Amino acid sequence: MTDRITDERVPEPEFPGHAVLDNPALAALTGPHAPFAQRHGAALRYHPDVCPMAALPDSPTARDWSDAAELVGPGGSLFLPVVTNRPPAEWDTTMDLPGVQMIDAGVDARPDDEAVPLTAADVPEMTDLVERTRPGPFRPRTIEMGTYLGIRRNGRLIAMGGERLGLPGYTEISAVCTDPDFRGHGLASRLVLDLAHRIRSSGDTPILHADARNVGAIRLYEQLGFIVRREVLFQVITAPH
Repeated sequence: MTDRITDERVPEPEFPGHAVLDNPALAALTGPHAPFAQRHGAALRYHPDVCPMAALPDSPTARDWSDAAELVGPGGSLFLPVVTNRPPAEWDTTMDLPGVQMIDAGVDARPDDEAVPLTAADVPEMTDLVERTRPGPFRPRTIEMGTYLGIRRNGRLIAMGGERLGLPGYTEISAVCTDPDFRGHGLASRLVLDLAHRIRSSGDTPILHADARNVGAIRLYEQLGFIVRREVLFQVITAPH
């Protein structure tokens, strides 16, 4: 994530309610995913082997940014999802990516007989699939964040998806990807519907995030029954040396 992408818009809510989603990484790291958290003062991040995401309070103060610098060390980076605040001038923004946050608004959620739970033993295959399809960050312990499902053909993992951010009342669907040789058969949609079914069955509401430039994926999620709640920014910033 080294390409500099700028977008000067300040995202505003488009779909009302669900205030906890305005800072989902913070809600996760101080809630269900607290066991994964590393913290310095008000700055938090996931253990780097789990997820690159980090979180700061809403409207972070100078002290909060100082805590963040101490957390990552000189020249260290933070990946802040769903942000509305610009970092101080001494921080270097290396990625500023426009995205959308989407929420279940009538998904026809249902289990899929071909989708099977993946385990730590599957991580090498999962990592290989992620490296070839680039659905987003996936680390050696990302699988610990929630349920991950896969579809296999002749023993080969050809599609996967899972649960990433877990926050009070909501679970994020992420890492949805399909081997290029098997695209066009609706495998990703089937996995999303199964994951949504599992999330709903646990009492949570499914959410997801997408690159705003990936209009095809957004259109697919809308067809499945998700709605754009708000425009967001995903930032990677580097602490001063």
